[in-house]
Amino acid sequence: MSSSTVVNPVLRVAPAAPAAAAAHFRASLAFHADVSDVAAALATGGDPGFVVLDSRSTESWDQGHVPGAVHLPTALIPAQAEDLLDKSVPVVTYCWGPGCNGATRAALALAELGYQVKEMLGGFEYWVREGFEFETWEGRERGATDSLTAPVGAADCGC
Repeated sequence: MSSSTVVNPVLRVAPAAPAAAAAHFRASLAFHADVSDVAAALATGGDPGFVVLDSRSTESWDQGHVPGAVHLPTALIPAQAEDLLDKSVPVVTYCWGPGCNGATRAALALAELGYQVKEMLGGFEYWVREGFEFETWEGRERGATDSLTAPVGAADCGC
């Protein structure tokens, strides 16, 4: 096989047409928010227009959580969501991090109950790695920004 007929792995499946790609990425943004955007919205001090929901266990919550988040483990959503959440307010779910699909399961459970919901990409792991303040039972803490996940000393990544 000549080098002119070899297709690299990236282009083995051709990119989508621009209109299809735009529809896909627009839809993706309707389902996801990143930690930097959530943090920026919460930092304004007013009502961000959504509630943050930590879907992890109590032991995980106690290790640290996003300040102001509602704690509701995924398994308890069907029984307790209506007592803790207002269906007119969008919910942003998170779990541990990108290796965990707990926030996805929580978002599904909430959507099935009629809530507007987005998943926070990166979860608690990236919240901490990007240097945002978090709470434990001992108070608030902030770790150093991981230069592999966010620019150190900059207001935002510019994306």
